[in-house]
Amino acid sequence: MAKSGDPPERWPAGRGPDRAGVAILAGLTLMCVGVELALAAGDQGLLGSPRLRGWAYEHGAFWPGLLRDWQANYPGQAGAMFLTYAFLHGGLGHLALNMVTLWSLGLAALERVGPWRFSAIYLGTAVGGAGVFGLLAQSGQPMVGASGALFGLAGALLAWMWEDQPTLRDALRFAGRAVLILLAINVALHLLLAGQLAWQTHLGGFLAGWVLGITLDPGPAR
Repeated sequence: MAKSGDPPERWPAGRGPDRAGVAILAGLTLMCVGVELALAAGDQGLLGSPRLRGWAYEHGAFWPGLLRDWQANYPGQAGAMFLTYAFLHGGLGHLALNMVTLWSLGLAALERVGPWRFSAIYLGTAVGGAGVFGLLAQSGQPMVGASGALFGLAGALLAWMWEDQPTLRDALRFAGRAVLILLAINVALHLLLAGQLAWQTHLGGFLAGWVLGITLDPGPAR
């Protein structure tokens, strides 16, 4: 956070992400879209078996029980699921919402930290979101979707905005507004999804994003 009277911190507005950054966003999108299209085709009997989605969830979703005493389907599943869940979605609508959010938040994050720090934040917050879900989830239901990483990007962006506030009072005021907005988003999503919302993943991703955003910010020391 800047001291009172310091010049505004630099945010490279208008420069835009480089080709590597756009390629990373495109690669993440293609992986998520490709997987969901294959599962949707399976649902319609056009590819493999209608059981394809169930098989993918059984092997790639995040299952809290695997952190306890459940039997894994393959060696290393309990570790792999901390990332694989983020490339599975619950349908085309779920996918579309997350991909639009990925590009809107991802471009801004890439502009601040570049492609490699962005990648570390994205993957780290996916893991962080899954970790908090595993700790707090009360049921054995599986969890899928990129929203842990997306809330992580939101956490990083808000952390940078908080750092760039000119005074502590401004920073605290900004943080309060940001928390209220995020709570409102989660309430709206909870209602829209009829309660099928992994808020624990959102919380974990956001907290991990805030910490990683501060840690990996290449700007001047504050």
